[in-house]
Amino acid sequence: MNAASILYEDNHIIAVNKSAGEIVQGDKTGDTPLSEKVKAFIKDRDQKPGNVFVGTVHRLDRPVSGVILFAKTSKALSRLNKMFSDKKMQKTYYAITINPPFPIEGKLTHYLKKDKQRNITKAHEKPVKDGLLSELSYKTLAQKQGETLVEVLPHTGRPHQIRVQLSSVMAPIKGDLKYGAHFPNKDKSICLHARKISFTHPVKQEKIEITAPLPKNLFWSNFKSY
Repeated sequence: MNAASILYEDNHIIAVNKSAGEIVQGDKTGDTPLSEKVKAFIKDRDQKPGNVFVGTVHRLDRPVSGVILFAKTSKALSRLNKMFSDKKMQKTYYAITINPPFPIEGKLTHYLKKDKQRNITKAHEKPVKDGLLSELSYKTLAQKQGETLVEVLPHTGRPHQIRVQLSSVMAPIKGDLKYGAHFPNKDKSICLHARKISFTHPVKQEKIEITAPLPKNLFWSNFKSY
């Protein structure tokens, strides 16, 4: 965590460009989560003697990169959490898929059921017991050297939603072995990037749009102009 990874900051919120491989909150691995890295960065930069508040608003899977939003006050956290539950935040993702989705753009509706023991989600076209209604819209932006850049707008926020729903239309995400890719990325990332988040500021009531630059690595090099 360094100053270069900060995409937006004021007294109420801070947005960071998460690297693939980082965890947002603590898990059984014991690795330091991004939330703690942000907290330590603010404490050191601002030379704060006491505790620093950093509240997690949403999450990204460990192999996913892109914009992640944290609250710097409890008031901002509660208001941002309500925005998420009321579906008043719009997130835009970019994905590189190993096949073009068919059709090349559209809306996907599934009922997703997670196997917690295997940490994998299955998509069902019809309602199933404990299945969660999951919807997203997508469109193909470009195709180069056998790869496809897809823009995704999720309308619901389910575990592994984009990964499993794109796989259901024969377009697994590059590097995502769990959902149909043939080869892993060497850094264990998958080519899914939280490109943009749009919302109303929880205190100032201004429209905010935050964009995260694409990862600067070989996997995204075909689409660096997007």
